[in-house]
Amino acid sequence: MDAEVTDVETAQRTPSASSQRLIPWHDKLWYVEGSTVSFYGFPFTTRMVIAKLSDGTLWVHSPIALDDGLQQQVDALGEVRYLIAPNHLHHLFLQPWQQCYPDATSYATTELVKKRSDLHFDEVLDNQQDYPWGDALAHCLVTGSPAMQECVFFHRASACLVVSDFIENFPRQHFKRWQQPIAQLAGILAPDGKMPLDWRLSFWRGRKQLATHLTTILGWQPQSIIMAHGLPVESNAMGHLKQAFKLN
Repeated sequence: MDAEVTDVETAQRTPSASSQRLIPWHDKLWYVEGSTVSFYGFPFTTRMVIAKLSDGTLWVHSPIALDDGLQQQVDALGEVRYLIAPNHLHHLFLQPWQQCYPDATSYATTELVKKRSDLHFDEVLDNQQDYPWGDALAHCLVTGSPAMQECVFFHRASACLVVSDFIENFPRQHFKRWQQPIAQLAGILAPDGKMPLDWRLSFWRGRKQLATHLTTILGWQPQSIIMAHGLPVESNAMGHLKQAFKLN
């Protein structure tokens, strides 16, 4: 899980067509499709989620590549107040957002804070703190693995679970023919996408911690899932999660 994305080191701001890119999921929740990056030679699509909070400000999860057209649409939606880097792999496009929105507060896991000392982070994500967006979004930092921690979120108004790598759900045709059996083995193919195999196996000493986190997540009773990689789960999110983690 520690391999870097190979074809993108830093994100540059580029001009873009002005077509609408914000896809509504709820009247206060949107997602935006980003570029495809290479991870271990496999094409990984990217996706950002934006929530509008009660004060009208914006919470931005896993920022994608920023261009002028996207900035205009985001600015029309509201003021960017929070930038969320949910795990140590989701950082490639963060710097341009920090530069564009210097007053926004940046949050990251401790793993990413250590990894990207060149970036400024205001707060860490953990399970001890209450965050200023708590009335709109619950959170759970998934720990127990030496490979990676990830903070997952639950958008209360839409009952939507927002994740990055916790669930991946790619359509089979997204991959080349030789890549498809590997993706199948990894467990990341739709409609039954789950946590990637390497991350799942790394919980061999932290199964109880993972079970505790899953209890919290299922306790939210999510109805849908938006993930950074793959097809969103539009309904029966509880069933999808129970199948993904082999729960009764």
